[in-house]
Amino acid sequence: MRFHFCRLSSVVAAAVLTTSLLGQVQQGATSGPLKPEQAPQRITSVEGITEYRLSNGLRVLLYPEQSKPVINVNITYLVGSRQESYGETGMAHLLEHLMFKGTPTHQHIPDELSLHGAKVNGSTTTDRTNYYEIFSASNENLNWALSLEADRMVNSFIAKKDLDTEMTVVRNEMENGENSPTRILQERVLETAYIWHNYSHPTIGARADVENVPIDRLQAFYHTYYQPDNAVLVVAGKFDEAKTLALIQEKFGLIARPSRSLPNFYTAEPVQDGEREVTLHRVGQTQVIMAAYHAPSASHPDATALDLLTDVLNQKPSGRLYKRLVETKLATGAGSSLMGLHDPGLVSFSAELPKAGNLQAAKAALLNVAESIAAEPITEAELNRVRAEALNGIDRALTSADRVGLYLSESISQGDWRLLFWERDQIKKITVADLQRVAAKYLVPSNRTVGIFIPEEKPVRAEIPNAPDTTAMLKDYKGGAAIAAGEQIDPTPAAIEARTKRSSVGGIKLALLEKKTRGDLVTGVLQFHFGNEVALRGRTTAGSVAGALLMTGTQKYNMTQLQDEMTRLKADLSVSGDDKHITIRVKVPKENLAAALRLAAEIARNPAYPEDQFNQIKQMLAMSVTDSRHQPQAVASKAIRRYTSPYKPEDSRYEPTTDEILSRLSSTTLADVKKFHHDFYGIGSGEGAFVGPFDQAELTSVLNETFGDWKSPVPYQRITSVYKGIQGTNESFETPDKANAVVMAAGTLEISEFDPDYPALVLGNYMLGGGFLNSRLATKIRQNEGLSYSVGSQLEADAMDKNGSFIFSAICAPQNASKVEKVYQDELGHVLQDGFTAEELAAAKAGMLQSRQMRFADDGSIAGSLLSHLYIDRDLHWDDKFEGAIQSLSSEQIKSAMRRYIDPSKMIVVEAGDFSKIKS
Repeated sequence: MRFHFCRLSSVVAAAVLTTSLLGQVQQGATSGPLKPEQAPQRITSVEGITEYRLSNGLRVLLYPEQSKPVINVNITYLVGSRQESYGETGMAHLLEHLMFKGTPTHQHIPDELSLHGAKVNGSTTTDRTNYYEIFSASNENLNWALSLEADRMVNSFIAKKDLDTEMTVVRNEMENGENSPTRILQERVLETAYIWHNYSHPTIGARADVENVPIDRLQAFYHTYYQPDNAVLVVAGKFDEAKTLALIQEKFGLIARPSRSLPNFYTAEPVQDGEREVTLHRVGQTQVIMAAYHAPSASHPDATALDLLTDVLNQKPSGRLYKRLVETKLATGAGSSLMGLHDPGLVSFSAELPKAGNLQAAKAALLNVAESIAAEPITEAELNRVRAEALNGIDRALTSADRVGLYLSESISQGDWRLLFWERDQIKKITVADLQRVAAKYLVPSNRTVGIFIPEEKPVRAEIPNAPDTTAMLKDYKGGAAIAAGEQIDPTPAAIEARTKRSSVGGIKLALLEKKTRGDLVTGVLQFHFGNEVALRGRTTAGSVAGALLMTGTQKYNMTQLQDEMTRLKADLSVSGDDKHITIRVKVPKENLAAALRLAAEIARNPAYPEDQFNQIKQMLAMSVTDSRHQPQAVASKAIRRYTSPYKPEDSRYEPTTDEILSRLSSTTLADVKKFHHDFYGIGSGEGAFVGPFDQAELTSVLNETFGDWKSPVPYQRITSVYKGIQGTNESFETPDKANAVVMAAGTLEISEFDPDYPALVLGNYMLGGGFLNSRLATKIRQNEGLSYSVGSQLEADAMDKNGSFIFSAICAPQNASKVEKVYQDELGHVLQDGFTAEELAAAKAGMLQSRQMRFADDGSIAGSLLSHLYIDRDLHWDDKFEGAIQSLSSEQIKSAMRRYIDPSKMIVVEAGDFSKIKS
């Protein structure tokens, strides 16, 4: 299904067989002509995706899609926390971390990933672990990625020394999650809803298990589950199918099929026999209610009906959760979702309300919505609305080959990759009667986890069906027609610029790239600027709220009608704003582009600004700001922004305190918001960029019709960004009852993107802390010391004004904050003193340039780059020059630039966390 609890999901157990390594990959070996029984066997094909099977059991899904020069290699292992045994919780997730520690052949995996400019990640859920690399399409990159995944399938070190350091990194990730009361409450609900099944355990595991798991048990777990017969390899993107299949056979075919049998997991959760409740007491500023009901597995047809039912209830503002809880001000937010898994999962409902809110009244309203469907039947209109939205979402996902692998991982973990298409077909067939039936069957009090146990004379039971045999169910499944392919364009700045046409209409500068796209989708972005420094004084809050309310309705459409219109147009459309800009983003089939732009104009020019939505937005913002007082990351970030800001309180660029934000928000009225729109909205200066199969003359005509006469009443003048030199200082902030702390350091830089030293600073920061796990700071603080899960640095510079910043940030356990700060200071000192090695420089150049090229493989990124360049009055030739400057840099030039601009003695260092136990 479309919803997943990801790392939060609890998960499964069972005995893990201890086996030895049964097969090794021999990189580069040749095995001669394949025997017929050894050649990959074609199994089935659905909508452009073809399944093959190697003789060792590896399943392979190939999805060639030539319109984007990108390849996604994604390998899914059918092992998650569901397979963990007693004392081994968190093992699947811990193993995911160790898979980046190397093999005898690939000893420095983070370096390789950065060298190839790949977007990468690994993730663990209840039912699967997956790893993916998304990279520029080339034979070299594809050969590397397949070699890497084949090698680490059976040859990963999984060494004790790596476990010792990575265990503390995972523990820090666990502590970071414990900062969220909502996340911990979600875990407690799962632990209460499941008594026997391993879905009761969070995927990240128990702290004691993570800290104490023996290396031999982890190695045995690895050898059991990381084998070809327990994996599915997906390759999607621009590649030759026959050559790629042969390459897969070469890389993976030499791994022997293991002789062990995988464990059979047979524990099933019994029928729940009464209401359950769990209460969590932690520091926080919001109250949260959750109610969960046992539900069928994702592969059961009832799960699709439950998924659509939750969508119906979840609509804003027409859905019942919104109307019964948010509109009545019992809650500031409410939602519902289905946890669709391999085995029976949960359908959940939740609501957030202020600290002073009426918890019992909100709880009663939430449960009434969930359990009163029979008395208040779902309508055809409600079902049709969410059905169209769901189908549009699946259609959009299938237009992007580099995302298909990630979607398929979820379907694979649920039982079969074809479930992605099967679910879509089920959505088309679901009726109102189906929604009523599943509501009556599963949403009953005795199947509920939220309240205390209450004995009943005649309790209602909910029998949960077993997962069906997906192989038999999908045996003859063929699916629909594959989506038409798009056009291939060389993903380089020069090639994109050569195809781009530039013009203007009604004060809007345009960059237009006509090309055939997958699904004939047009991607566009418009940005309009208004106001000036004097006119905007004291009106920042009204401007921000005015922008936040744009999508809540217009003079022509209320909020529900507006959403229906976007669904009808199959438009992914957003109109947002702040106190200086309006931004319109659209992705829509070409035949609906004109209608989508007219709808965007209606939203921007004629907002309704309904009073109920205004009040709800204010309350939601106030809650968020209040809660930020207690979040280490927010506290530290605000301290840095305030220290480095040179502006006075009346200035629109000023960084207000939390109290000032709440005061401004409280005093802002709906009349202020409407007046801001009247006084400022319109075009003082504007840009637009569109990519896709549009007609240029029609597009220009529509833009002139919708925005050509829309001028801002106030003269526009760009507000500059002002540099402030700072002196070194240290600050420490207490955030009670937060298991995770934050260490940050920041300095200001008098530099812009046009300065000659800018490329050197960018590349220097990339090597210091901006790359993947192989940056200096990540290697030292995370890889070697195991002090932080998330660590890095960033360098920013204004595009036009000489004002920039260098920022270091790391999360850690509070007792490790001083260690993290010292390691950071030491490593920065080493870089400023000695610079970088020739090997580091060469790898960084290759990785950064490949990563930058990937921006031009995505239509949205292309449009965004074209738009930002229009505002600065430059084109993509700037990117060519910048990349050329990067390529020509020497280590000495980088070191000299960093020493000129980065001075550790002139930085603010901030720690935020619960340090009370350390002090005591």
